[in-house]
Order: sequence, then C-alpha cells, then structure tokens
Amino acid sequence: MMLRSTFHRSVLGVLLCFAFIAPQCVGVTREFARTYPLRPGGSFQLSNVNGTVRIEGWDRDEVEIRVVKSTPDNESLLDLVAIEIDAKLDALSVSTHYPQEEGVEVAVDYIIHVPRRAQLSHVNNINGALRVISSESIGELHTVNGNIEVYDSSGNIHAHTTNGNVYVELKHPADSRGAFVETINGSVLLAIPADLPADLEARCMNGNFSSELPMVIKGADRPRTVRGRLGSGGTPIYLGTVNGTVRIVALRSTI
Repeated sequence: MMLRSTFHRSVLGVLLCFAFIAPQCVGVTREFARTYPLRPGGSFQLSNVNGTVRIEGWDRDEVEIRVVKSTPDNESLLDLVAIEIDAKLDALSVSTHYPQEEGVEVAVDYIIHVPRRAQLSHVNNINGALRVISSESIGELHTVNGNIEVYDSSGNIHAHTTNGNVYVELKHPADSRGAFVETINGSVLLAIPADLPADLEARCMNGNFSSELPMVIKGADRPRTVRGRLGSGGTPIYLGTVNGTVRIVALRSTI
C-alpha cells in the first residue's frame, strides 16, 4: 500500500491551504483521453497555459493523458486551443497551444499517469496549480499563478512559482544536485526524512524561518538568509520566498 505523510491534513488546513479543484462556473466542457507506451526511465514534458495539472506515478510502462477543456463562452472556442502530443518510446511531450492573436477564455486541465521512474524533466504552467504524486525522478516544476504540491516523491526537484505556496515531500534527492524550492508571494514547506544529511540555505525576505529538525547554523552571508547543516551535511537544498514563511518538517509516513 502506498505510503502517505500524516502532515497532509494539518498542512493543507493550517499553513498552505492548497486547493486543487475543477474550474468554477464552467459553461461547456470537452474531455478526451489517450494512452502511449513509455519506457520506465523515459522522459516526460508538459507545457500548459491556463488550468490545473496533476501527475501521478504508477506501475505501468505507459502514459495515460486525460484532458478537460472548458469555457464559459461558445463551444467553438474549444476548437481554437490545440493539444500537441509528441510520443516516442523513450520521450513524450505534451503542449497546449492557444491562438497568438486572440484572447480565448479556455481552460485546459490535465490528469496524467506516468511510469513511476519516468523523468519529469519539465512541467510548466502559467495560470494554474501543479500537483505531482509518487514520482521517483522529478526535475523542473514551474508555474506563475498557482500552488505547487509534491507528495511521496524523489528527484532533483527545481520547483518555482511566483504567486503561490510550495509544499514538497522529498523522500531523497536523486544525486548531488539536490533541491531548489522557491516562490515570491507565498510560503514554502519542505518535508524530508529526519535523517537526511543536507547543506541548507533558506532565504525569506518578509517572513520567518523555522525547522523542527535539529540543524547546525553556519551563519549567513546575506540579509534574511539562514545557512546550516542537517546531520553530517551533503545534499544541497535551497528554499526561498520574498513574502511568506519557510518551514522544514520531518516526513512522517504511515501504511
């Protein structure tokens, strides 16, 4: 049975208040689904503009892509937004394309299953939340207006949003590149194993830093910056925000 952190309820209700819900006041929707083979170590990329993205790892050597287009206006607007899928056995990319010279009020929401060990090399959004669950190889996650949530996952995470909170459960980094988690207007919460050795840098310009894990403070070479060592040190971890708090908690899992 999949492991899940006991922090879910308290984190969502008290600190970050993440929401990952369907669009409101939808007038017309259109759905479709496709499935493509992908080797376990293959790469996956996605680029979206308006809408939520949910990616979940599973124990199949294939990618299942479910897409929901919606608009409060005329159904014909849905035809103006194209979904391009480039599928190979070792690499799969998905792109959402809007007309360049027209303002089209269409949201595109994705629910995607990928092989657990697939490399999520680039997942980009503009207006909408990103959620990743049970992935063993996360790379770059980026949105502008929306939260980023990562559960029960590993990899060299590079998560960045401008207006939103970031919550990351990092079981372990893939290699010495470590993790980079940043927002501008929002808070950062990182849940890691209590025995993970790491060299930490946390920066919060207008907010506070706290850690429930013991750490040795090494000083700060910039204002509002904390540098320290967890355990014996090693894996580099950077956490940053301008307007918000930064917290580190122990990753607790139950069966």
